Amino acid sequence: MGAMYDERLSAPAAMWLLPVGSGISFMLVFVIFGPIPGLLGLVIGGAAAAMLVSSYGSPRIRVVQGQLVAGDARIPVSALGTAEVLDKEAAFTWRTAKADARAFMLLRGYIPTAVRIPVTDPEDPTPYLYLSTRTPERLAQVLASAKAETVPAA
Repeated sequence: MGAMYDERLSAPAAMWLLPVGSGISFMLVFVIFGPIPGLLGLVIGGAAAAMLVSSYGSPRIRVVQGQLVAGDARIPVSALGTAEVLDKEAAFTWRTAKADARAFMLLRGYIPTAVRIPVTDPEDPTPYLYLSTRTPERLAQVLASAKAETVPAA
């Protein structure tokens, strides 16, 4: 059984201007030592910043084989309640004023929408998962369908 849902929280295109600016900044710092150190500053500074932007945008949200995998977290869908789709305003409220310090939050500020999923496992102290997603309705639908598949028939 393949992934039912797979989303990478990749960084937006505008964020990729940061490595360019970083490379230029490093070049300006090291160019006083000569053109070769300046060029090295450009390449190394730009590459290091590009790696940081890439790693920041690398988390994935997947629903596969009855499990929700969000970044480093892995939880069976049977231990989850019904996903609540959060629009821009509700997502902002849940990641600020209503946020619970015990919650698992995989959030990216450049993604305005999210889902909030209650954790129903009594052994788990995490009250809910907050996941930034570009397609919250689809993720909620896939979670509901995956949960229906894991419920044993009576």
